[in-house]
Amino acid sequence: MRRIMFIALLLLTGCATAPTQTNNVCAVFDQKDGFFNNWYKQAKSVETEYGVPVPILMATIYTESGYQARVKPPRTKLFGFIPWSRPSTAYGYSQALDGTWADYQRETGRWTARRTDFSDAVRFVGWYHARSHQMNGIPLNDAYNLYAAYYAGPNDYARGTWRSKPGIDRTARRTATVAGTYAAQLASCGLQ
Repeated sequence: MRRIMFIALLLLTGCATAPTQTNNVCAVFDQKDGFFNNWYKQAKSVETEYGVPVPILMATIYTESGYQARVKPPRTKLFGFIPWSRPSTAYGYSQALDGTWADYQRETGRWTARRTDFSDAVRFVGWYHARSHQMNGIPLNDAYNLYAAYYAGPNDYARGTWRSKPGIDRTARRTATVAGTYAAQLASCGLQ
């Protein structure tokens, strides 16, 4: 009985830790290649369901959270030094806002989905990018514009107001670069 509990504990411990080598998606998938928690199989399943390539899904999560399950935006400071409120309700791997996460749960029927669960978060990212494709005609392989719509929201993206915010452009370019790097890495390790 002790042996079974020890093995179960080891399996679950791997689920809770963030990957340490995040600049190489093959290494990320190698680090998260568990029996119960296989990130590559989960991401590939989302690619099949929504048509968003694995490198774009992973680059989005890398940009949003660095693969940290419980990350939140930093608190603002009152008078420059007193920790105050957070600028948004973003949370988890995907940094999904409370309202957007509730929309996702309602539209997909995934009421038990959690932002701290990689499988749920990567599925959310796929759903969101597919929604941006449907609403704004962004090709599913266009990492730059998919991320710009992810960051700005579909309405701001459609209005083009995000273009006056250089931070979005910079982050979308960086995400597109990461997606391109991840695509090459996946091809080299035979996962694509």
